[in-house]
Amino acid sequence: MPIITLTSDWGYRDPYLGAVKGTLLRQFPGIVIVDISHDIPKYNIRQAAFIIRNFYKDFPEGTIHLIGVLTEESEDHPHVVIRYNGHYFIGADTGVFSMIFDGEPQEIVMLDVYLDSNYQTFSSRDRFVKAAAHIASGKPLVELGFPRTGLTQRMLLQPVVIGNSIRGNVIYIDSYGNLICNISEVLFRELGAKRKFTLSFRGHKAEPYKEYRAYGDVPEGEIVVLFGTHGLLEVAINRGKANNMLGLEMDSTIVINFLD
Repeated sequence: MPIITLTSDWGYRDPYLGAVKGTLLRQFPGIVIVDISHDIPKYNIRQAAFIIRNFYKDFPEGTIHLIGVLTEESEDHPHVVIRYNGHYFIGADTGVFSMIFDGEPQEIVMLDVYLDSNYQTFSSRDRFVKAAAHIASGKPLVELGFPRTGLTQRMLLQPVVIGNSIRGNVIYIDSYGNLICNISEVLFRELGAKRKFTLSFRGHKAEPYKEYRAYGDVPEGEIVVLFGTHGLLEVAINRGKANNMLGLEMDSTIVINFLD
């Protein structure tokens, strides 16, 4: 049975999530629906991209991923269906896909599917669901619209290497308050070469730290630096919220300086 994942900024207070699920089940009874997150900050495609990028590979090939964030269609941001790495993605081409994929998609189709209502405000239910049901039925993507040759590009913050230092940024804060940075383990290992390092950030002077493997490797309330399952540097506090306790937020600068 096909699988459809839902990622959105709808929250749980309003009827939007239920309406999408109900319409999916009405069009494809028995389909497997998996909620990923509906607590993404409103219109925040960067947060949506980070979440989707870090979970979609855990699903079987052929899974359909519906993105309900900033879905309003325009000439610059059309609705699209994409086949990439054995998976299908449906959403508005706002630049979110360029932040999810590492390479070029195998197929992009600009949706030409009539809406199921006379309203233009709920495309996730009135258009994306129809596209998802079409894919789940095993029909070709090209029947959904017109081929598109490229995607809207959106630049992500990249770490900067200066001498023995890496200057990165917080790109995601999870519900535990852990600060996830755009410094990859690969870059850290290449530049660090097993050297000791200091960590500095806004309002705190550079101090020496060790790399750990688990949050509980330090006493409760202390800072722990490690690499998570996403392969990115995390600054956390054991049993505490690092974002609140350290006064850091999205895009805050984190500096790693390797010692000679």
